[in-house]
Amino acid sequence: MRSAIPGDAPQPQGPLVGFTVGVTADRRRDELCALLERRGATVVAAPALRMVPMSDDALLYEATETCLAGGLDYVVATTGVGWRGWMSAAEGWGTGGRLVAACGEAVLVSRGSKAAGALRSCGLRETWAPESEALEDVLAWLLARDVRGRRIAVQEHGAPLPEFTAALRAAGAVVIEVPVYRWGPPEDPAAVRRLAEQTARREVHALPFTSAPAVEAFLAAAEACGRRAEVIDALRRDVLPVCIGPICARPLLGADVPCVWPERGRLGSLVRTLGRELAERCRHELDTPAGPLVLQGAAVLAGGRTLLLPPLPAAVLRALAERPGTVLSRTELLRRVWSGPPGQRPDEHAVEAAVARLRTALGPYAPVVRTVTKRGYRLAAAP
Repeated sequence: MRSAIPGDAPQPQGPLVGFTVGVTADRRRDELCALLERRGATVVAAPALRMVPMSDDALLYEATETCLAGGLDYVVATTGVGWRGWMSAAEGWGTGGRLVAACGEAVLVSRGSKAAGALRSCGLRETWAPESEALEDVLAWLLARDVRGRRIAVQEHGAPLPEFTAALRAAGAVVIEVPVYRWGPPEDPAAVRRLAEQTARREVHALPFTSAPAVEAFLAAAEACGRRAEVIDALRRDVLPVCIGPICARPLLGADVPCVWPERGRLGSLVRTLGRELAERCRHELDTPAGPLVLQGAAVLAGGRTLLLPPLPAAVLRALAERPGTVLSRTELLRRVWSGPPGQRPDEHAVEAAVARLRTALGPYAPVVRTVTKRGYRLAAAP
């Protein structure tokens, strides 16, 4: 399929054809991958973390018994999956009804809509939830009340919340930390490292993230394989990071990586935002002597056909398509297409080889890539 525009072969379909998307999520990974693949994307799944349930853990059992022993004044639900896991574990211990009743007598605070939905699914109703879904706003709401001597249960979400609980204790509250699940190391660390290397080489076009811990774990994997600086550079310039919401985006924003997120923190909204942003950034509609041509990620759409290019020739074509008609020198193409410090990049012969592969892959559209003697290459096209 890469040697010529196919004839009667089945054609890839969907608005994300030609785009390679890396998925770092563990929970709901299959659902996210399916949403992307149905739209035509090529998906590289490499969960950066593993969610470890604690339904049989002594710490969760002890925290539950503490909640039941003394009653509760406030209960903070931070995640839907965590809340459901807690209720499920309590039901397994035969204390589910007592726990729901104890929570029903308390003031329930939900961090966001998913946690609120989990509360309502077991017959409870939140008293308050911040529109921002930020834990800082939950803390501010609680500290605006007199919590001295009040018993507050805080359902954790993957990791302890030391600053949150310390602030409540400093205000005089009795805090019960409820560890429902923990983030553990990924089942396949090598896959995460490979995704980091692919990101550094610009072989993926987008990375959707569904949690801040996954972002942090992915960046840690990039650092472990010596590619963090290159990955950060790729995310700033060529690889689109899309987060489920502003809380998820914080580790990237802290690294000066601009990113986008949907108005609603849902997987469907995340994928739609990803598709819209990729179309704006990585889709080039060109008028060539051979006819109209669309470059989308690593795909060329022409004459009702789809041609998928190898990553390097696709990157060369994309660099030329960003400035159609303009001559780009071999040195400029080396800088734009090959990652890494200048001293570690290949010489100009690599550009010549990549252009030759590109022309072979383009088949009848090869003449659109023109050689300008002693100057470089240009795309015979207009936007």
